[in-house]
Amino acid sequence: MSWNPNPVPRALKCWSLRRASETALQSSRRAVEDQLKIRGHKRDADVFELFLSKKELTEVIDLSRFKKLKYLWLHHNKLHGITFLTRNDCLTELYLNNNAIFEIEGLHCLPSLNILLLHHNELTNIDATVKELQGMLNLKILSLYQNPLCQYNLYRLYIIYHLPGVELLDRNQVTEKERRSMITIFNHKKAHIVQTIAFRGKVDASWGPKSPFKQKPAQRVPSDFGFANNVDKTVFDDPEDAVFVRSMKRSVMTLTSMNWNTVPTREERYLEEEGTEPAQMLTVTLR
Repeated sequence: MSWNPNPVPRALKCWSLRRASETALQSSRRAVEDQLKIRGHKRDADVFELFLSKKELTEVIDLSRFKKLKYLWLHHNKLHGITFLTRNDCLTELYLNNNAIFEIEGLHCLPSLNILLLHHNELTNIDATVKELQGMLNLKILSLYQNPLCQYNLYRLYIIYHLPGVELLDRNQVTEKERRSMITIFNHKKAHIVQTIAFRGKVDASWGPKSPFKQKPAQRVPSDFGFANNVDKTVFDDPEDAVFVRSMKRSVMTLTSMNWNTVPTREERYLEEEGTEPAQMLTVTLR
């Protein structure tokens, strides 16, 4: 059994932390009450929006009393986490940018959320962040830039793959090209389906996300044709991924030339042999 020669400082530290938390919650409560007075709200049911930005808040009181809250501004504070949104099912816009948030546990219970700004925070775990956001089927606008997790090698494509409903990510529109790329990299099964369709195979092309892309079918590529100087310099862990990505980026090209086997010789033209077919064109389509 270990003996602590000086137990007072530890108890004092715990008391100080509790005191600081209580003070932070009091500041938050005053900020909320001030907003209610400014807006003239006397009933919680009348509150649809709260402006709590730039209040130096480190914690926020539980906001579940505002059942019809739809818009919440909390940007430019000093928040570290999100534990104050438990039963705010009507919330559609949440502004949490420019804080010190390192985890977003608790956001998954916001099914109506449409806009979520989280840029300029301290989020580091991309998997935990994505897991928390995956249940938000109505999320269309998301910002995560200026977070440590953005250093992930394929950060943007990773977010697009796991949150297919997002249309605007980090102030940039999600493109169809990005959706095709993320399938190639992260969903090998779907990529195989796309490749099979391109070569006129029959597969079950059903897919979960709401915005599937359309892949144009291409004709079969003759094995004796190839191109040079068409190199994708992206580094892949699996060589097969690199080969497939490069093949999907090639454009379909059609080459047309005279089929000289059908052109009669001078002697044949002179003799005017019967049954001579007219000259034909040879067309080759390849990717």
